[in-house]
Amino acid sequence: MWEMTDKKRTITRWREIEKRVNDTAELGTLASEDETIKVEVENELEKITSHLDEMELEAAFTGEFDSRNALLSIHAGAGGTESQDWVGMLLRMYLRWAERRGYPTEILESMTGEEAGMKTVTISVSGNYVYGFLKSEHGVHRLVRLSPFDADHARHTSFALVEVMPEAEGGVDITIAAEDLKIETFRSSGPGGQHMQKSSTAVRVTHLPSGLVVSSQSERSQHQNKEIAMRILESRLLEKELARRDEERARIKGKRVSAGWGNQIRSYVLHPYKLVKDHRTDYQTGNTETLLDGDLDEFIKAYLRSRVGEE
Repeated sequence: MWEMTDKKRTITRWREIEKRVNDTAELGTLASEDETIKVEVENELEKITSHLDEMELEAAFTGEFDSRNALLSIHAGAGGTESQDWVGMLLRMYLRWAERRGYPTEILESMTGEEAGMKTVTISVSGNYVYGFLKSEHGVHRLVRLSPFDADHARHTSFALVEVMPEAEGGVDITIAAEDLKIETFRSSGPGGQHMQKSSTAVRVTHLPSGLVVSSQSERSQHQNKEIAMRILESRLLEKELARRDEERARIKGKRVSAGWGNQIRSYVLHPYKLVKDHRTDYQTGNTETLLDGDLDEFIKAYLRSRVGEE
């Protein structure tokens, strides 16, 4: 299903590019006679070139699930408020990145921090090749800055783990037997008083064979929370299977694969100097503000180019 849809979409996009090139070529024959037309042709050529660059990257995607939507989770590391605020900063960065590309997003589950930011958050990002692009973000992100929460404004180092999972197609990619699930309900945590829910609408789902536990309490409906929890669980199980395959391939090739908290992929230094560096590709920039505002494409492209031929 996903594969057929992806192939149809790719063919349609290449045909659209072909039509735009032909139309621009025809318009170009009039460019020497009209300065306005000349500018229009130049602008269209820039757009076509940009789209071709994008499609060239997409053509390099060889992963089975690269064309899928993605679920992205961010978890605060040790450090309390500092790390929780860092989770909030990363969430904003990814939401801005998706907005720049026109990808719809949805916050599926979150747990706010005590003073600022979030302890954990999971979002869905939808669009062409979202997982293919965002899988470059999987790993530990390190922040060095002057703390806004420290009265002495001392320098602090914070860590957050970003997990990126392809969105699973329930019943196709992953089959879960009812007897393998333990489903519990509980009251959602949140503001007290009249806003505290009296009924148990939050849902916790445990997958007994793997030990994976997911929960959802963001919706007021128990049914909706169960759907979200199952959606996250299916994607986590799919990601677990992909990780197993990666480890097996690495074992055969004799490569070491580090995962989870041991895999620091990028450092964001805001003090005493400004620099963001990806430790896998050595790509770096001093324009930290723009990056944290969602301008991630060059980092993602550098990662994708470094991985060509590895999958």
